[in-house]
Amino acid sequence: MITYKQVDKNYFEIYDKIPMIVHVESEYAIEKIDNGLGGFRFVEKAVAPYIKDFGKYERATEYEKHFDISNWAFFMAFDGEQPIGAITVAGETPGMNMLYGRDDACVLWDIRVTDGYKHMGVGQKLLDLGVEWAKTKNYEQMIIECQNNNVPAVRFYHKQGAVLVKVDEYAYYIEEDIRGEAQLVWHLDL
Repeated sequence: MITYKQVDKNYFEIYDKIPMIVHVESEYAIEKIDNGLGGFRFVEKAVAPYIKDFGKYERATEYEKHFDISNWAFFMAFDGEQPIGAITVAGETPGMNMLYGRDDACVLWDIRVTDGYKHMGVGQKLLDLGVEWAKTKNYEQMIIECQNNNVPAVRFYHKQGAVLVKVDEYAYYIEEDIRGEAQLVWHLDL
């Protein structure tokens, strides 16, 4: 039986044990119409399959080294005692670039579900919990970031009604191993 609960930083070591793996088999190529002036077209293209481990970039045990997390919420999913999913929603946080100085928005900082539990509604329930929390804090939007090679995430956020508001093909340029990925930023009205 899968259960969900809000947790605090005492769970971060367990949280970090939940893999954040994406099995990449395709990605969205970004085609510019009239050099971008006419907009963009996203074309899903097959790629040689590989595994992207987002967990190496995102560790809950590191959050407090970089941010004041006193206005953040953490939820986890468990199958019995086994952690199988988690979400972090960052509320108003000084110095967080993704908030663009806004105090009426929060950020979906992290969401992850263990492979064997994907496509079973776990991610949806975790997002629902994060959205419910954000509404209690009177946030008007949730800002969400993903990459063009995370096709399942793109589809998931689109299905939620999120609107793609930013495409940055050079957001990760200084990070050689992910230089070719494009940043996609979404806004989800709450």
